[in-house]
Amino acid sequence: MHPQVIIIGRPNVGKSTLFNRLVGKKLALVDDQPGVTRDRRFGEATLLGLEFTIVDTAGWEDEDPSSLPGRMRQQTEASLTGADVALFVVDARAGITPLDEEIGRYLREHTLPVILLANKAEGRAGEAGLLEAYSLGFGDPVGVSAEHGEGMGDLFEALYPLIGEREADAEDGEEDGEEAEYDPESILKLAVVGRPNAGKSTLINRMLGEDRLLTGPEAGITRDSIAIDWDWNDPKSGKTRPIRLIDTAGMRKKSQVVEKLEKLSVADARRAIDFAEVVVLLLDATRGLEHQDLKIASMVLEEGRALVIAINKWDVAEDASGLFNGVRAALDEGLAQVRGVPLVAVSARTGKGLDTLLSVAFDIRDAWSCRVPTAALNRWFDDALSANPPPAPGGKRIKLRYITQAKTRPPGFVLFGTRLDMLPESYRRYLINGIRRELGFDAVPIRLTLRSPKNPFAK
Repeated sequence: MHPQVIIIGRPNVGKSTLFNRLVGKKLALVDDQPGVTRDRRFGEATLLGLEFTIVDTAGWEDEDPSSLPGRMRQQTEASLTGADVALFVVDARAGITPLDEEIGRYLREHTLPVILLANKAEGRAGEAGLLEAYSLGFGDPVGVSAEHGEGMGDLFEALYPLIGEREADAEDGEEDGEEAEYDPESILKLAVVGRPNAGKSTLINRMLGEDRLLTGPEAGITRDSIAIDWDWNDPKSGKTRPIRLIDTAGMRKKSQVVEKLEKLSVADARRAIDFAEVVVLLLDATRGLEHQDLKIASMVLEEGRALVIAINKWDVAEDASGLFNGVRAALDEGLAQVRGVPLVAVSARTGKGLDTLLSVAFDIRDAWSCRVPTAALNRWFDDALSANPPPAPGGKRIKLRYITQAKTRPPGFVLFGTRLDMLPESYRRYLINGIRRELGFDAVPIRLTLRSPKNPFAK
């Protein structure tokens, strides 16, 4: 385990910009308005060869604990547990504020080592604030510019005496290994998506057994896509199985998304889908299946991800069996490209159905990653052609020669033959449905590419 460094400070001092600078990617959402970050975000940082885990936190605000800013502050306070160093960030251009002084008093109550960073210190505009930062009592402030990358060498010199030895020990404990093709016991990348207020963050908190993600009655609390590594105790096998849970921002209809920040959040959620293996689409049992849910499901399948649909708030659902059957029928009609997508009833509040949901997610990942032996694939192909030969439009015979599996995750097949440009879409669907039904790819998106040899006399 690498040492853990937490970034703390009031809103809009540049914490997320510093986080992105240290991880070398634009992972955290950044905007001019204060209070963009709401949940803790972890990243692997490298600074002049020094490796550590960096934690971005919500801006520290002096608000009622029951309010949204107050709950954000509680998340920030909780993140101090387990940290090795705190980077206390102030705005050198704005100078020291009463809220900075309050954060300083709070940090002095802990034994955690603190490095004071005066951000936005480039140029003369930051000189006065840099000198004023001495008044906080944390020794020499480190002047940096997270936006332009200035002062990173000074930050390294301040960090190395505190975590350099820990980082060296972590490197000694790591072993090099080659990546295997597909290991069923490997970490499952599971993204949870859905409309705002469907209960995505609450569901993940229930799995983890702690209030790791910010939740509440307000819609649209989650903005960044937050990834959390967790070990699930599988009651069926008795094994501990690793999962990377990814919480995402709620996705509303495109016409309703007008704010720049919400557009960034939805784009971040789409990227999370790209990097996931299995995507759980969470429905709200009190609202049923809506058109927006079908659009999200179609998007997931078009990206080639394995899809599981979960109906949340099952503990307060009216006419539960009727709702379940109605959603099942609507899915089969609305998602014609994949029939029989797994449907699970869950309750994030009580924990009902969560083990079933995770078990289904591992099973569908196995199917999504499956490679069919060539002999079995050819046997199925011969039987499919015998049972239903391809048509001969205009009296011209379409000859299908053979099929091969080109890839997995999602499964991709290549069909070779002549005159394939004349093959009807209905016959293509017949083959895809047969692959699903006969070869164990029930509810997995499948790619079928048609390939004909080039005609040397075409010109």
